[in-house]
Amino acid sequence: MPSRSTQGRVLHWAWIILGAGFLDIFINYSVRLGYGVVLPEMIRDMGLSRTAGGTIYNAYLGAYICLAPVAGFLADRIGVRLVIPVCLAVLGSGVLLLSKASGLGEACLAYALAGAGAAGIWTPVLAVIQRWFSPRRRGLALGILGTGYGLGFAAVGAIFPFVAAHYDWRWTWLALGGAALALVAVNAAVLRNTPESSGTVPWGDKDGCAAVPPPSSGPASAGPFTAVLRNPIFWWIGGSYFSVAFALYGFTTFMVDYARSEAGLSLGAASFLATIHGIFQVLGVLTILPLSDRLGRRRTILCANVFLAIVLFLIVAAGTGTIVLPCLVGALAIVYGATFPIYGACAGDYFPRPLIGTVIGVWTPLYGAGAILSHWAGGAVRDTLGSYHWAFLLDAAMAGAAVVFFLFVKEVRGRQG
Repeated sequence: MPSRSTQGRVLHWAWIILGAGFLDIFINYSVRLGYGVVLPEMIRDMGLSRTAGGTIYNAYLGAYICLAPVAGFLADRIGVRLVIPVCLAVLGSGVLLLSKASGLGEACLAYALAGAGAAGIWTPVLAVIQRWFSPRRRGLALGILGTGYGLGFAAVGAIFPFVAAHYDWRWTWLALGGAALALVAVNAAVLRNTPESSGTVPWGDKDGCAAVPPPSSGPASAGPFTAVLRNPIFWWIGGSYFSVAFALYGFTTFMVDYARSEAGLSLGAASFLATIHGIFQVLGVLTILPLSDRLGRRRTILCANVFLAIVLFLIVAAGTGTIVLPCLVGALAIVYGATFPIYGACAGDYFPRPLIGTVIGVWTPLYGAGAILSHWAGGAVRDTLGSYHWAFLLDAAMAGAAVVFFLFVKEVRGRQG
């Protein structure tokens, strides 16, 4: 257990928490974003349409968005030490079952189980990191955390062509499912719910020299959440989150399939776009998130979403050029990497600290609805019109909508909770 004081410790326990969170996010987003890389081989092997491929992903997201508010509430009420390990076990089990799927129904059920587990990872991890780091260090911490999903996506994009060539797509899910189950023990051993319950203070709180508060008997209790729901800012941010999720998932999920079927890239080259995407996500989270601590969350989000809309339009305008596409994918990924943690940071900036998990959890159905609609729309447009161009133009328009929603949100530099 961490000691009652920050004095004399080489490494603040916040960094141990962040390390565990990084591993959780790495595996969680390898499963989620890696689906777009594995998708072409999965649907070919099982004889499914692209709309059906989007339906499998939506089974995951449907379970995810239904349970994320519950996971966020439980993280606030009973703590992440129980929620995260249990959900990792569910995630790993679902992914292992996906590796055995032989048709649409089995794949949907297995990936839905994975989505149910994933619901208790992102939101609780985001909440506990914000509790362990002071508001003025929140962007830095979430930026480091965000490298996990960028590197996860990059790893799947780099490794999958080798797996597909020497084995088949099922081995990708076997490896990821096993890794998720291994993390159950890691998280059970190192997670702590709050700094106060461990007799310390958040890292970066007056440079770690603040008086140590008395330990609490458990996680912070929830406050008047109904007041949060009556706050217009909650809904303006939620509407922007819905719109940007539509834009980002609408392109990223079908990116590899677009590169193979329309841009004329080989499986290896198309999958390598995921590696490019993942690497540039890391660049985005390590620059944009810390920058948002200085510029403010509102200004950073507005600039990022304008940039996203422009890049999506340029992808369509560039046509099927194989040289320009990797560059534009990298540019889009810079924004992608920072988007989800920076919206999550808004929960800590605009709402009380004991409610961070609950706020993020209730925003998640809005984010998930945007992703689900983008998958059905993108798959249906491609199956009907034979091209992703109109689907990507719709994604660009939704990025513009995300800008409009956030114009109604006033800037807040950060709160102490």
